[in-house]
Amino acid sequence: MRYQRDMRGYGQNPPDPKWPGGAQIAVQFVVNYEEGGENCILHGDAASEAFLSEIVGAAPWAGMRHWNMESIYEYGARAGFWRLHRMFTEAEVPVTVYGVASALARSPDQVAAMQEAGWEIASHGLRWIDYRDHKMEDERRDLEEAIRLHSEVTGERPTGLYLGRTSINSVRLAAAEGGFDYVSDTYDDELPYWLDHDGHGGAIPPQLIIPYTLDANDMRFATPQGFNSGDQFFAYLKDSFDTLYEEGKKGRPRMMNIGLHCRLVGRPGRAAALQRFIDYVKGHDRVWLTRRIDIAHHWREHYPYQVPSVRPSRMGREDFVEKFGGVFEHSPWVAERAFKLELGSAHDSAGGLHNALCRVFRSASEAERLGVLKAHPDLAGKLAAAKRLTPESTGEQASAGLDALTDSERELFSKLNSAYVANFGFPFIIAVKGRTKDEILVAFETRIGNDRVTEFATACKEVERIALLRLRDLLPL
Repeated sequence: MRYQRDMRGYGQNPPDPKWPGGAQIAVQFVVNYEEGGENCILHGDAASEAFLSEIVGAAPWAGMRHWNMESIYEYGARAGFWRLHRMFTEAEVPVTVYGVASALARSPDQVAAMQEAGWEIASHGLRWIDYRDHKMEDERRDLEEAIRLHSEVTGERPTGLYLGRTSINSVRLAAAEGGFDYVSDTYDDELPYWLDHDGHGGAIPPQLIIPYTLDANDMRFATPQGFNSGDQFFAYLKDSFDTLYEEGKKGRPRMMNIGLHCRLVGRPGRAAALQRFIDYVKGHDRVWLTRRIDIAHHWREHYPYQVPSVRPSRMGREDFVEKFGGVFEHSPWVAERAFKLELGSAHDSAGGLHNALCRVFRSASEAERLGVLKAHPDLAGKLAAAKRLTPESTGEQASAGLDALTDSERELFSKLNSAYVANFGFPFIIAVKGRTKDEILVAFETRIGNDRVTEFATACKEVERIALLRLRDLLPL
C-alpha cells in the first residue's frame, strides 16, 4: 500500500533558498483577475456565481442572472483593478496576475495595463468555476483551451498556473501538459519544491510547485469569521511578514504570498490597509519583491530537479527487502512486513523508514524479537575474529576500535560476553558507532547487573538505534 500525500516536505532541514541579494524574505503579491470569468448564465453556466463577493453566504441562482452579483464583479474590473494598478505601479512593486482566460478576453484595457507595467500574467484557468466534479477529459480540454485563449489575448502562452477551484486531477493535468514553469495549486509550504508524480498515475514529468496562500488573502473579507476591517487585514499581513523576516535573519529565509482580488481589496476602505502594508514592507531592507515567474526561474537555477537515488516508498518488494533486509541483523522479515505498511514519501528518509521498520519490530512477538537479539554477534567475539560478521557489523565494531584490541582487552570482552549470555540468553547489544572502547566496557559492566525484563527492553532499544544508524548510511536525513 502506498500513501500519495506528502506529510514531510523538507522536514527539519529546508534548503537555503539563496534569494537574490541575500534577502531574508521573498514577498510576492498576486492579483487574481476573475471578473468576467465567473459563473454566469451569459457564459453558458447553469447558475449564477456565489463565491467571494460582498454577499457572504450567497447561493447560486439556477438558470437565472444575479444582477447584484454581476455588478459586484464588474466593480472589480471597472474600479478595483485600476486602484490596485495605480498602487503597485506607483510603489514600483512587481505583481503576478492570476488571469482567468475568458476574463482577460473581456478586459483588453486591463490586459494592456498589466503588460505595460511588466506584470506577469499567469493562467487562472479558462473560467473561474469549480472543477471538483469534472471528468478528467473535460478538465483537460478546458486547460488546453485556457492556454490557447490566454496566448491569443496576451500574445504569450502562460508559464505559470493557479486554477484555484481544483479537482484531484488538476495539478497532474498541468504537469502532464508540460509547458508550465510552475504550478501554484498547493498551500503546503513556504518554499518552492518539485512534485514528482512517478508512481502516482503514470509517467508525468516532475513539476515545480510554488505554493500559494489562502490565509494572507483578502478572500477572508468574503468568508465567515474572516477579516471585518482593513486593520485586521493589515495586522495579519504585518505579523506574517515580521515572523518570516525574523526567521530569515536566523538563517531560514522563506517566501510570503499575498493573495488579492480586484472586487475585494480594491474597495477604498480595504485598499488603504494594503497600501500601509506595501509601505511597511518597503521600509525594510533585504526583501526581495518579485513575481512568481522570477521565483520559478531562481529555483530552477539553484535547485534543479534531481532524481532521488533511493526512494523506499516507490520500490518493489524484492528491491526493498534486498536493500533494507539487513538493517535488523539477519532478520529480513522486518523489512518484508514493513513493505506491507502504508508507506509514503514521509518514509523516504532515514528517520521515516526507521519508524516503519521499528513498528514491525515492536509489534512482533517476544520470541521474534528475541530471535533478532540472538542474531547479533558478540562484541569482539569469535565471529569477528573469524571475519564472519556482516559488513554492517564489521564496520560498526571497527569504528569503535573493537577490531584492534589488546590480548587483555579481548580476554575481558570474552568473559563479559559469556557472563552476559548466561544471564540473559542473548548477546550484549549496544550501538557502538560513536562510542569508545572504554564507554562500551562501562555500559557492559553496568547492564550485566540488570534484571532480564529491563535488559531485554534495553537491548531492543539498542537494536532500534543500530537500525537508525545503518539507515542514515543508506538514506537522506
